[in-house]
Amino acid sequence: MNIPCCLLLPLALIASTSVFATDDGPLTINGCLLQPESQCANVDLRGADLSNQDLRRINLAGANLAGANLRHANLDLANLEKADLTGATLNRASLQQANLRLANFANARLIAVQGWGLFAQAAQFKGADLTGAYLEFARMSGAKMHGSKLNAADLEMTWLSKADLKGADLTDANLQEAKLNDANLADAVLTGARRHYATFQGTNMEGCKDCPVDWEK
Repeated sequence: MNIPCCLLLPLALIASTSVFATDDGPLTINGCLLQPESQCANVDLRGADLSNQDLRRINLAGANLAGANLRHANLDLANLEKADLTGATLNRASLQQANLRLANFANARLIAVQGWGLFAQAAQFKGADLTGAYLEFARMSGAKMHGSKLNAADLEMTWLSKADLKGADLTDANLQEAKLNDANLADAVLTGARRHYATFQGTNMEGCKDCPVDWEK
């Protein structure tokens, strides 16, 4: 039987992955019905193509989404707590008010995501590309963003207290009224960033380019 190329998964996963789709219903992978409000905690979706899927309010807590394609997916109000999205692609996905607490987005691509008001406390974004991400009012306290790309990202009113932004690129980012108290901005780049009313109390700025080193003076 010929299998359409768009449904093929990496060979290492074929034996353990069940994919079903019909013209009349949503895609089902490993028992997870990919539609709004589905309960799919801890499901294995490694390398799955979930682009353009409507996944609002879906429960993917603890799910394995490493290498998955979530371009343009709607994940508003979804639960991705402790999910593994290492190396996943979420360009232009919508994650408004989604729960990303303790999730792993290391080396993921989140270019131009819509993340208004999302919750990503202590989430891992090491090496992630968040260029142009819309993250106004996001809660990202304690997030690990070592070496992440946040060029032109909108972080207005975002909570980044105690976040690790060492080596992060925040060129031309909007940091107006952002909370960066006790954050780590060592070796980060803030060239062209808007910092009106942002707070940097206790922030580590060692080696940071264009950080407001005299903020408290």
